Amino acid sequence: MADHLHPVHQANASSPYGSLSRHEFYLKHRILHQESFFPGRLTNSTLFTQSWRPAPPSTVRGVVAMLHGYVAESSSLFELTAVAFARLGFLAVSLDYPGHGRSSGSRGYLPSSSLLVSDVISFFDSFIAGALDLPAFLYGESLGGAIAVLIAAEQRQKWRGLVLNAPLCGVAARFKPPWPLELLLPAVAAVTPWWRVVVTKNPVDASYKEKWKRKLLRRSPSAQRLEHPPAATARQLLRLCEEVQRRGEEVEAAVLVVHGGDDGVCDVAAAAEFFRAAKSADKTMRVLPGVWHMLVGEPEETVEKGFGIIFERGIHDGSMRKAVLLAPPSVLFDDGWTDGVQLKEIVDFEDLEQIHRRFSSLGEQDSRHLTDIDADILTRD
Repeated sequence: MADHLHPVHQANASSPYGSLSRHEFYLKHRILHQESFFPGRLTNSTLFTQSWRPAPPSTVRGVVAMLHGYVAESSSLFELTAVAFARLGFLAVSLDYPGHGRSSGSRGYLPSSSLLVSDVISFFDSFIAGALDLPAFLYGESLGGAIAVLIAAEQRQKWRGLVLNAPLCGVAARFKPPWPLELLLPAVAAVTPWWRVVVTKNPVDASYKEKWKRKLLRRSPSAQRLEHPPAATARQLLRLCEEVQRRGEEVEAAVLVVHGGDDGVCDVAAAAEFFRAAKSADKTMRVLPGVWHMLVGEPEETVEKGFGIIFERGIHDGSMRKAVLLAPPSVLFDDGWTDGVQLKEIVDFEDLEQIHRRFSSLGEQDSRHLTDIDADILTRD
C-alpha cells in the first residue's frame, strides 16, 4: 500500500517505531509530542498523559480526546493511532487510567466508574481549555468506549462527535466467567478483591489477531504483567456495562460505532442496543466481518480499511450522517472493504431488535454462523 493511513505497518514485534528511534519516528511523521502528569484527585492517583499534534506549518483542525481499553495504555499500539490522528491535522490527547501504563495505582485495578470518569473529564477539560475554538471529539476503544459514552452523557454540549471502536457495552458470552461464577462475582469481589479471574480467556490473546502485535504490547515497560482482571475490577467492568446501557439515551452527540464481527470480548449486540438508545440525530454503526476485538490488531489491509471508516466518516467529515449497519459476513461493502458494491442501510431502528435477537441467540457459536441473517431484516424496498 503506497500511502498508509495508520502507521502500525512501520512497527514490529520489538518496537512500535520499527527500526527508528522514537525521536526519528516523530520527525518522520512531522509530529510534536508532549508528556506530562495530571493529579487524579478523586481516584487518588497520578495520571500519565500524552499529546500529539502536527508540526508547523500545519494547522490544527480539531481535538481528539482518546481513551484506551483495559490492559492497554496510551503508548504502544494505541500511540500509533494517536499519531494517525495527528497526521490528519488533529491534536490528539490521551492518558493512562489508574493502575495502567505509567499512571500510579495497583496494576489492573479499576476505580469506580463515577470517580474515574470525573478525573478523566477534569483532565480533558483542562487540556481543551487552551483550544476552545476547535471542534472536539471523543475516541474510545473497548473500555475506553464505555468511558467515552459516560463522558458524552455528562457533557452533552461539549463534544462534536463520539467515535467508539469496539466499545464495552456488554461482555461477549465467550468471554464471561462461567456460570455460576458470574452470579457469585459480587461476593467473590467483596471477599477476595485481588483474585484474578483466570477462568476467562486471556484478554490480549482474545483481542489481537496478529501474534506479533501481542508480543509488542507485552514488551512495553509499562505493560500489565498479569493480564486477567482482579475480581473487583471484573465486577466494575460489568457495572460499567450496565451504566452504559442505562445512560445511552442521554448521548446526543453524533455517534460512530465500529465493531468487529468476530469480537469475542465485547458484545456486538449490546453495542447495537446502545446505538439504538442514543438520542443522536446523526449516528452510524458498522460491523466488520471477520474482525476481532482490536481493529489495530488485524492484518495491514484490514487496519487500513477499518480505520479508513473511522477517519473519513467519524472524524474527517465531523459528521456520522445516516445510521448504517453492515451484517457479517455475508454482506458486501461499497467502500472498499471488499470488491462488492452492496450496502445495507437501516431505515427503521426497530429492525435492530431483530438483529439483537439474532446476535444474542448465538451464544458460544462462532460468528461465521451469522450468514443466515436475512437481507430483508436490514433493508426495505
